Amino acid sequence: MPIRKDDGRRWVEMELLVPGTPEQVWDAMATGPGMSAWFTPTTVEERVGGELHFDFGGGATQRGVVTGWEPPRRLTYEEHDWSGIGSPGPLATEITVTGRRGGECVVRMVHSLFTDADDWDDELEGFEGGWPGFFAVLRLYLRDFAGQPAAPVRVMAEYPGEVADGWSRLATALALTGADVGQRVASPSGAPEFGGVVERVHQTRESRDVMVRLDHPGNGIAVVGMYPMGDAARAMVSLYRYGDAAADTAADQRQVWAQWLDGVLGRDPIVSQT
Repeated sequence: MPIRKDDGRRWVEMELLVPGTPEQVWDAMATGPGMSAWFTPTTVEERVGGELHFDFGGGATQRGVVTGWEPPRRLTYEEHDWSGIGSPGPLATEITVTGRRGGECVVRMVHSLFTDADDWDDELEGFEGGWPGFFAVLRLYLRDFAGQPAAPVRVMAEYPGEVADGWSRLATALALTGADVGQRVASPSGAPEFGGVVERVHQTRESRDVMVRLDHPGNGIAVVGMYPMGDAARAMVSLYRYGDAAADTAADQRQVWAQWLDGVLGRDPIVSQT
């Protein structure tokens, strides 16, 4: 969807249909445990004026402040230091949840900047392009794991080459080469334990990623991908573990994945943890 502009404001908006009651969807979109279960490790002070904190791994964090809190319908917040190259003002985000018949909800997310300058359009378009992968995790989480204890793990490693070459290495090492939606996959000997059914395959000129609904070891979601980063590439493995044993399972797997990824790509891994 193109950037919209009106009277000193420019914004992008996204709308998606997800399974769940308004209360379940609100919990996933507006609370720390809920957002951590499908997005990135997050804490939220659940009140107007409360602080939000997002941990993206590798020391990259982002803070915001809640400006509107209307459960289970509407959340708004502002991030003031949202860009590493400066900004014309805060990035304002609005999330609304609307119930539909049949146990589904419409989620609408809007990112707004208040400026007349066109210089920031690429930044806004980047937000719009980055969310679909996370929204795919959100839908699967709400479908199969809503409300369960969650423990996210993110492991990243730089690869000094092209995305396509790095992905070939990574996919081969995890037996994901040529994987298709609905196919059962399992990691080969020597790789971390990894088994489940492919839910999403995404490929563009710039990036590759595969999402798997895990059933071994333990229940969860995994997203394995390779993305551009400057003149190099970055591999990322995002694991979302669910259930009463999620924290223990995640703790056991965190260093296993980090060391393995380092060996596959020959770089020091960056480990994000809650």
